[in-house]
Amino acid sequence: MSADGTVEDVAWFTVDHVSATGTARRGAASLARRVGMSEQRAGEIALVVAELTANQINHAGSGSLLLRVRHATSGPVVEAVAVDSGPGMVNVAASLTDGVSSAGTLGIGLGTLSRLATSFDIWSRPASGTVVAAAFAAERAAHPGVPAAVGITRPMTGQEVCGDAYAIRNDDGVLTVMLADGLGHGPLAAAASSEAVRAFRGAPVGGPLALLTAVHRALSGTRGAAVAVARLDADEVRYAGVGNIAGVVLDGVTRRGMISHPGIAGAQARTLREAVYPLPPGAAVVLHSDGLTDRQDLGAYPGLLARTSLVVAAVLLRDFGVRRDDASVVVARTTPAVPA
Repeated sequence: MSADGTVEDVAWFTVDHVSATGTARRGAASLARRVGMSEQRAGEIALVVAELTANQINHAGSGSLLLRVRHATSGPVVEAVAVDSGPGMVNVAASLTDGVSSAGTLGIGLGTLSRLATSFDIWSRPASGTVVAAAFAAERAAHPGVPAAVGITRPMTGQEVCGDAYAIRNDDGVLTVMLADGLGHGPLAAAASSEAVRAFRGAPVGGPLALLTAVHRALSGTRGAAVAVARLDADEVRYAGVGNIAGVVLDGVTRRGMISHPGIAGAQARTLREAVYPLPPGAAVVLHSDGLTDRQDLGAYPGLLARTSLVVAAVLLRDFGVRRDDASVVVARTTPAVPA
């Protein structure tokens, strides 16, 4: 099993005042240094983060920023995800040109991003806000790859830790994803979901039912969790879930739900079953906790599924996440989308 792509969601920043730009910039530089990047690279990452958050203040009024680390086989990658619900952009390509920033185009002058990021991706539409995801390897010329499967977690308002957790396996080129929602909130919920991740990663190669069974047994000493596992094959997805994790297949036109059975992994889970669903070309498999509503309709998001899985996940979390609960979403497909 390949562990490439293991991600640590480090911190969410609320960007609602000019002072947030400095806070996020310092956080980005500190994170880059913590994972062993040079002072020069840390400064470059901080510069991009400062521009992203300043753009949110100047053009959207507010937003949020996620800093995280992806542990690729080639070395650590710092990722910054900037999310806002502002006026959006008419011309994304023009916004990547230095000095372009006009009320007529809603461009935001992201030339710094295109010069300094290892890779990046953007989704934006007029009146629909903007999501920017940027990745920074230690060396600007490095090519750590773009993951086909990613997840994002966000703790509920007032909590320091998120009770949801996810993991991704790559067994001889076949992707399997798992999402766990620990019962309740806070550290005990996080302990349960972390144990689910440990068990999922440590289990022998197997289908979703076998992996869910391994997680169920491992959680017997915890408060338990809702858990779902999905394996993506060439033209089908195999799925097994227990509790309130939602699994769906989205192709931009239709939304096919996958069945999770009632119960709690680690406690009462009498029915553990696996089902098979079609996976159309270009479709994405989405798992999410009940911190997101289950009414996603991508008909109002033209072109979103052509973007990277990280951008898709960030848009779903922005528009369907609720702040009264921990929230998490995993987006996976058989091949990665090409970033901007």
